Amino acid sequence: MQVILLERIAKLGQMGETVKVRDGFARNYLLPLGKALRANAANKARFESERSTLEARNLERKSEAQKVAENLDGKSFIIVRSAGETGQLYGSVAARDVIEVLAAEGFNIGRNQVDLNHPIKSIGLHNVTLHLHSEVEIAVEVNVARSAEEAERQSKGESLTSADAIYGVDEDALKPEDFFNPEAEFEGEEE
Repeated sequence: MQVILLERIAKLGQMGETVKVRDGFARNYLLPLGKALRANAANKARFESERSTLEARNLERKSEAQKVAENLDGKSFIIVRSAGETGQLYGSVAARDVIEVLAAEGFNIGRNQVDLNHPIKSIGLHNVTLHLHSEVEIAVEVNVARSAEEAERQSKGESLTSADAIYGVDEDALKPEDFFNPEAEFEGEEE
């Protein structure tokens, strides 16, 4: 199906271009969301008459997205989750969790704007890309930790996936005698 794009769409084209897309993509995504019009003579004339309005609206959205990006630039957000000693989370951190943390800080980001292809399943510092506008994207740092103290230690560059880092115990220096006394007699043992 031939469509006229009403805004820039990544990997497809710029505003005003007539492109050929699959019918389902046009019917289910582009046309219902108002991102494109069917390419026919009437819609081409309509687009040309509304072109200046569409470009002005696009510039306004882009400038708003750039303001939000400037506010988000260099920020780090902490998400506290339960995790095992190896740093593996008992659950995961998905796009909706990132949105909730951003909303708590006063940023209104939609779920479709968070580029998180796979959920985060381990503690540590993770970069998450936010697509605020088709031409504006920014990466924010998400600090996933077991507690606020651990998040602060991670932000300083410390790795918290070993017993030494978590409990202050050096795993390599441990000996069997540290766990049991070989000379101790067992209760209930008869000789």
